[in-house]
Amino acid sequence: MRRAVVLVMCGKAEVVHGDPEGVELHAATVSLPVPSVIRLSTYVRVPYRAKVPLTRAGLMHRDRYRCAYCGGRAETIDHVLPRSRGGPHSWTNCVACCAKCNHRKADRLLSEIGWRLRVVPRAPHGPHWRLLAHSKEADPLWQPYLGTAA
Repeated sequence: MRRAVVLVMCGKAEVVHGDPEGVELHAATVSLPVPSVIRLSTYVRVPYRAKVPLTRAGLMHRDRYRCAYCGGRAETIDHVLPRSRGGPHSWTNCVACCAKCNHRKADRLLSEIGWRLRVVPRAPHGPHWRLLAHSKEADPLWQPYLGTAA
């Protein structure tokens, strides 16, 4: 919403459909309806993010909801090198894990318990990973503007 308001204030977009409850934003010199749908007046470049942010949904999607240790259904996230031992919270150190394996591994290293990873964790890349953030159900107010493909 913040980006939409800034685009409207700068004159790069106009509000097509405001908040259905009639809520307005007020500043010292202007008030405008909270935008639900905006139309760009000119082309506005979308900010490029080089890294895909680490999220629970993204990690589970990357590992296909399978445990990195036994291959069962994953419910939790495990740090391969435990955080308590200096392991980072990153794509290359986090894996999807079932509750049983996560509990058995605890804060130990894989070498200490004789386990191996089924797949080496890597950071995802490519534009399709950015779509994960937008995979939730769209606002019903947007439907007339999205068409049948949405």
